[in-house]
Amino acid sequence: MANTYRFLKCLAIVGMVASLTACAGMTNSERNAAIGATVGGVAGSVLTGGSTAGTVGGAVVGGAIGNEMGKRR
Repeated sequence: MANTYRFLKCLAIVGMVASLTACAGMTNSERNAAIGATVGGVAGSVLTGGSTAGTVGGAVVGGAIGNEMGKRR
């Protein structure tokens, strides 16, 4: 069971990182929102022990912060 969880966690992280390569045509705000959502989702998952609510909540908060940071530049 632990190996399956570890594999799925690694697969999710690789998928998130790979999705960031699609940021080439985005505005600064969109790119920062995507990066913030990814980092927030990973952080939320780690801090809550893999809770779905923690992961989604972290992604939402991270995306919002990234979007605002992109507007300020």
